[in-house]
Amino acid sequence: MIRVLIVDDHTMFADGVSLLLANETQIEVTGKCTLGSHVMPFLQRTAVDIILLDISLPDVSGLEVCRRVREEFPRLNVIALSMFNQASYVTEMLQQGAKGYILKNTGKDELVRAIERVYAGEEFFSREVTETIMRDLMTRKEAENRAKSIPKISRREQEVLSLIVNEHTNQEIADVLCLSLKTVESHRSTLLVKLNARNTAGLVKSALAHALV
Repeated sequence: MIRVLIVDDHTMFADGVSLLLANETQIEVTGKCTLGSHVMPFLQRTAVDIILLDISLPDVSGLEVCRRVREEFPRLNVIALSMFNQASYVTEMLQQGAKGYILKNTGKDELVRAIERVYAGEEFFSREVTETIMRDLMTRKEAENRAKSIPKISRREQEVLSLIVNEHTNQEIADVLCLSLKTVESHRSTLLVKLNARNTAGLVKSALAHALV
């Protein structure tokens, strides 16, 4: 028998979830809490295997409740139950030890499957949540790839590049930066290599494309 505690400040919703699970012979709803502060006292007197936890509670955040539960009852698993399908919420709940994240519009079959899978030691996410996580990972990966593709130039090289973009000659750059003409030419040559450019026009194009100036 899988013993479940429902934590949600909306009594009607909690009652609805309890009703959905009422005919499941392998699942028993052992209680319902409407406040986060009621959870720990309840767990100290009642055996629970899984908590269905709303992440938006009026007194204590679901994140904090999850953290406390996982610290004091490490064998007890938490499934976040939320209407928020955002990667930041999912990530924060997972960081606090949640083993699942399902949306409040989920059907009975998915709810039961989530409870059974998490009880068996697996993780479970609503299909929509999985898609959100994948999109977030792809976005992060693309951002990392873009960051890696940006040429690394020194502060001095950036100063030289900025003056090149503003159509200064090598001699003018040398005068502005108090450098020798040879040093400026050396910086220009290095920039051509780093920015994979063949000439001044290429330097300007690459500098603007990578927002280096």
